[in-house]
Amino acid sequence: MFNDFFSKLKKGLNKTKENFTDKLNSILGIAINIDEDLYEEIEEMLITSDISIETSLEIIDELKKIIRERKINDPEMIKPVLKEIMLNMLDEPSDFLNEKFPKIIVMIGINGVGKTTSIGKLANNFKNNEKSVLIAAGDTFRAAAIEQLQVWADRVGVKMIKHDQGADSSAVIFDAIKSFKAKSYDVLICDTAGRLHNKKNLMNELKKINKIIENECNDVEKEIYLVLDSTTGQNALNQAIEFKEISNITGLVLTKLDGTAKGGMILSIKNKLGIPVKYIGVGESIDDLQKFSPKDFVDALL
Repeated sequence: MFNDFFSKLKKGLNKTKENFTDKLNSILGIAINIDEDLYEEIEEMLITSDISIETSLEIIDELKKIIRERKINDPEMIKPVLKEIMLNMLDEPSDFLNEKFPKIIVMIGINGVGKTTSIGKLANNFKNNEKSVLIAAGDTFRAAAIEQLQVWADRVGVKMIKHDQGADSSAVIFDAIKSFKAKSYDVLICDTAGRLHNKKNLMNELKKINKIIENECNDVEKEIYLVLDSTTGQNALNQAIEFKEISNITGLVLTKLDGTAKGGMILSIKNKLGIPVKYIGVGESIDDLQKFSPKDFVDALL
């Protein structure tokens, strides 16, 4: 299973790899000395791989520091040093490998990023790991959102709590929590509206949901996952900045990595906001959403 997913990861990152590693190999292949011109070429390569200017400059500064301290003269040694820097920057959270249950996961993100699909695939992931899962259809603003989520719940084979379109989403979450507690589910995954009229409305809605969870399940592990579309590159970073202002995000779910050359944005988001990437999607099948491993990511990339 691991080898299968690693192969999918490598394949999924192919566009990013072409944009990143192939350019790096080309630069290093003709380099004779490690000098300022070489650093400038690598910096430009990082920026064109959708790594932000700020993060690219930090990577170059760290690269120069390590090259100087270790007295490295061979340009070919730059790649393993870059790999080391990227791994340190991503820094996998140790507690993620030892998840606590029962837990409630609130999924947030704008419409169109793959939130509904991610909820279904996440439910499938937990179920495959012998966890009982309940879904709450908290996006009551669109009838299509409820219907699409029901399709995923049926496909995975898990129960879903829903109300009619236009209902108070926090009431849906409340009912779901009652069932979650009464039947001792391991995981409750709560959908939320992808877009409300303005940031204030969205903030108020999330506050109501969070308050209900805290009041009813104060002793239960709680996560807030922001779902981002990887194909949007730096726009995904901007979305993360916006959502962080109104919600205590504990992790990111990055979708559509298989369709983008902008996978470098993972480094920018982690470096800028300090929010760990929890899951990544590298395909369209139901089992293509998996836990994010910085080591696997960097190995597949380089």
